[in-house]
Amino acid sequence: MSKSNSDPVLACNGLTVGYSNTPILRDIHCTFEQGQFISLLGPNGAGKTTLLRTLSRHLPPLSGSVAVMGRELQAMPALDLARIMAVVLTNKISPPLFSVYEFVALGRYPHTNYLGTLNFHDKESILQSLQAVHAANLASRPFSDLSDGERQKVLVARALAQEPKLLLLDEPTIHLDLKHRVEVMSILRDLCRTKGITVIASLHDVDVAAKVSDQVALIKDSSVQHYGAPEEVLTQQAVTTLYDFDKAEFNSRLGGIELRSDGNSGKAFVLAGMASGSHVYRMLAKKGFSFATGVLHTNDLDFFVADSLGGTCITVPAMETINGTATAKAHEQLAQCDVVIDCGFALGNHNMANGELLQTALEMGKPLFSLRTPDAGKKLNTQNGNYIQLKNVAELITTLDNYLPGKQHGLKTAGPAHMKEV
Repeated sequence: MSKSNSDPVLACNGLTVGYSNTPILRDIHCTFEQGQFISLLGPNGAGKTTLLRTLSRHLPPLSGSVAVMGRELQAMPALDLARIMAVVLTNKISPPLFSVYEFVALGRYPHTNYLGTLNFHDKESILQSLQAVHAANLASRPFSDLSDGERQKVLVARALAQEPKLLLLDEPTIHLDLKHRVEVMSILRDLCRTKGITVIASLHDVDVAAKVSDQVALIKDSSVQHYGAPEEVLTQQAVTTLYDFDKAEFNSRLGGIELRSDGNSGKAFVLAGMASGSHVYRMLAKKGFSFATGVLHTNDLDFFVADSLGGTCITVPAMETINGTATAKAHEQLAQCDVVIDCGFALGNHNMANGELLQTALEMGKPLFSLRTPDAGKKLNTQNGNYIQLKNVAELITTLDNYLPGKQHGLKTAGPAHMKEV
């Protein structure tokens, strides 16, 4: 069957994959287009590797079919397939006596003669493949001497030397430190954009997949449960269900996972806005606090972070001036909290009510920890209140550790009379 212009690079039609007639994934219908980055996401054991091994013809399908550029995968001659598809699996390999250049040169085997003689084009392709993964400086090094990050880049270079249209990778960043993880993912993303290569990779990092993928497949319970653009597929509910999250939540607007608190360390009210509170919310969750926050506009970054962390959010619609109804709700939450934290947000006509809430907190006798600058703090009436001026979040962490309530951590609870301006 010849390839037409409408043929996808790879297509699965009713594909069922598994081992020894035992299905792992059933009835897969997916198409993968040229130049796309496709991420396979799911818990361990869901079948991501089994699917990749079937797509790469390491395993035969149990039923259904796979087409590569319009041709039946199982019927393709091995040399034809190698000119289209390259594969990087998780197996750690350490070939003896090979330099990096010689190892990458192995990727040219679909294009050389029976003796493996390298011509000018082959040598150019090897060099360009090393340059594409920022590893040209490693060419003369023994492959066995490389770090994990360097090896992974060289494995990708060997695959690129095949000049493939399709690149399959199984957990390409699993053994890498942060620097090499980011570098490898950037390289793979750029290959899609600059060379039109279709990349299909199994990944564990949902936040990375959300940022680099054109399509994602969510794999669980013997099926591809969702397939499509990450902006549509990676919803909070879909990711929570995929990984059975309990105290975590994926937020598509933030492009990452937030870890919720058990709330056993006390409760804080956080006066924030204009992205001033995000780092404070995360600190409170890390320290085991529950929190309420407001009054926030619903398009504020602070709202999305606080909501993902399970905070009680008092809000008004975007662009609206904070009103009395929202302020009344904030008063109720203030009364229930052990401390109040002022994140130092700028005050203007649209949020002046939040400035009034600062005064309300002091009148209630609540300890008010403020990250406001000293000059800005002087504009508040703090003479008769328990106002604690702090320089930064690090001081806030130390102060909370020494203040809030001792019954959970064996700490001595300090009352307002013991508090001093820091």
